[in-house]
Amino acid sequence: MLMQPALSTDVRKNWSEFFDMVVRGKPQAVQRNRDLAMFIALPHMREILKRYRFTLEIIQEDDGSFTGELQEVDLMWNTDSIDQLKKILAQDLMEYARNYMEEFNLHFHSPNRRDHFPYVLHVLIHDNLVDIVKLIDGDLERT
Repeated sequence: MLMQPALSTDVRKNWSEFFDMVVRGKPQAVQRNRDLAMFIALPHMREILKRYRFTLEIIQEDDGSFTGELQEVDLMWNTDSIDQLKKILAQDLMEYARNYMEEFNLHFHSPNRRDHFPYVLHVLIHDNLVDIVKLIDGDLERT
């Protein structure tokens, strides 16, 4: 590892200084025995995750309703408007992200769900539904 990790005993002794360095400075690796962890401030995490957006494929059904599927996490819904579709899927994303973290070992170690992890983090670092809706890119498919 190119970044020299701080030792957990030193971090514990100087917690306030360490925390300020991470928040106002740069990410920092910390080592405890053979375990290694990374500490990172929220703005830095937002920068890392900004490319993890959701692709919504939308089709209009014969009855005029809209069916949309989020490609990255396999969520699907049908409703009367595209705006409503995005809001409902954003709510589903919030619920999925909470569930993913509650059952983290199950989801992260499942081959078909491991790739969801950065998307889940991106959802979790947002405060409200409006911001999560903004992570969803998609328009009606024309056939």
